[in-house]
Amino acid sequence: MSFLPPFTVFDVETTGLDPKRGHRIVEIAGVRIENGIIQAEMAFEAYVNPERLIPWEARQVNNIDDATVAGAKTIDQVLPQFLTFAEGSLLLAHNADFDMGFLRAEKEFCWGYVELPECLCTLHLSRSLFPQEFRHNLDVMALRCGLTLPTDRHRALPDVLLTAQAFLRMIEKGNIRSMDELRKRAALKTMVKN
Repeated sequence: MSFLPPFTVFDVETTGLDPKRGHRIVEIAGVRIENGIIQAEMAFEAYVNPERLIPWEARQVNNIDDATVAGAKTIDQVLPQFLTFAEGSLLLAHNADFDMGFLRAEKEFCWGYVELPECLCTLHLSRSLFPQEFRHNLDVMALRCGLTLPTDRHRALPDVLLTAQAFLRMIEKGNIRSMDELRKRAALKTMVKN
């Protein structure tokens, strides 16, 4: 896997599903992959104060409540820290259209001073490698790759670590040998515009 550039695998937990409806990030986590090795000991993990109440439905998914994020930094402080952590790497997420949609919306709270790197998607990669399969959510993808699901799924850092492991396994299973091939299989349909 010497062809791989550095990646920052990331995930966000949110107050809802649509940033255009005012939903916000409540947690962001990332882990780097350097030279094909997951750097788990150097992970980024931060709660984010969404400056709004967390709906009951979101709390049921991610177990993050208002008290947990009340003293947390706001996105204008956390997002630049995360992007500093990710500097010099490509981003990677499962269902990256969702996560990048939130990053694009939240960067507006940073007065336009942040730029988002290119992002690849493990959901797209899974669909490309396993076109005969119907389901490609993170749990199914991980199990298909022979991984054990963590007990604390739907929290950002465990999801990131699971995504990183599945990503490396899919590169092996798919016999992917170049970044051009990886981009063809895992790129977002519309490239991220800063």
